[in-house]
This record gives sequence, C-alpha cells and structure tokens, in this order.
Amino acid sequence: MSSSFASSASPASSASPASSASPATADLTTERLTLRPWSSGEVADVLTGRRSAHWADDFPAEGDGVIAGVIAAQTAEGPADPGAHGHRLIVERASGAVVGSISLLWPPHEGAVEFGYGVVASRRGLGYAPEAARALVAHALALPGVTAVYAQVELANPASVRVLQKAGLRRVSGDGETARYRATAPDQA
Repeated sequence: MSSSFASSASPASSASPASSASPATADLTTERLTLRPWSSGEVADVLTGRRSAHWADDFPAEGDGVIAGVIAAQTAEGPADPGAHGHRLIVERASGAVVGSISLLWPPHEGAVEFGYGVVASRRGLGYAPEAARALVAHALALPGVTAVYAQVELANPASVRVLQKAGLRRVSGDGETARYRATAPDQA
C-alpha cells in the first residue's frame, strides 16, 4: 500500500451498529474518530468536484478520488452498498469533518484482505491514521472468511511504515522498495 493511502486505529475501537446496518457496514468508533460508510451522494460529490460543508478544507485528497472511483465502479456492476465490507470515510468526532478515507479491498484472497488509507495533510501527525487502521483491522479480522489483513507500503515513505507499525501490523516481506505488513486473527498467529 502506498503512503498516501494507509491505515491504523486504536484498541479502544468498537463497532457502533446503526439501526439497520449489518456488521460489515456499521460505523466503527474510536476515541477520536468515526469510520462510516460512504454515501452514494458523497461518492458522486468527490467524482464531480462538488464540495461538502462537512469536509475538511483539503478533503478529498487524490487517494480519496481513486477510492470514490472504485466504489462507483463496484456499484455500477450491481446493487452493491457503497460501504459494503470496508470503504469508509474517516470523520473527526470533535468537529464532524471528513478528514480521510480507509478501505478494505474486498474480497479476501485465501483469507487475506488488503487495506489502504489516507488522511488529509491538515490532519497528519495527530495519530489519526494509526487509530483508524487499528479499528479497521480489528473489524476486518472479525468478519467471516478473513484470517489476515495486510498493506503494501513504499519504504521511501517512513511515515506510512510507522503508521502500520503503530497499528500493530508486522513486516512479513519486502523487496527493498516496498514492504508488506500484516496482522492476523489471534487464532491464526
């Protein structure tokens, strides 16, 4: 996973089910963040360049536009829920502002699912990326059929490497330019 789209969360994270949300699409709440599914309107707004009052001034970043395009393509293929399994916006609880996005790149392959994240520049350095990543990784490892979660990172981006380490992922491979970090379910360790 590249540095611009990486992840992390906190042990204090928990799923806060919405009234009709399934466990796969329920909001995830951490001490300072809410990770909530994208709405179809938010996807459209990002893709068309419309601004929303509840976005941080520098949201969306380039990676958020990429994810909005992925979600749009998935929903065009069928009646998929934009938040199914893991495309979520990172919302700062104190302000209500959308400050990034984090995604599980579904479906899992042999029990492993990749994830990516991005936090806007104005909110970097506050620990939001590791906090969000820990929450999404814990959520993913509780989903049926998922035994591992991983991210690819460019080693030239030490900030993303630190995010993955702070999120509890361990380096499992690398080629000198990129590395793969992974977390497994407790019974898979």
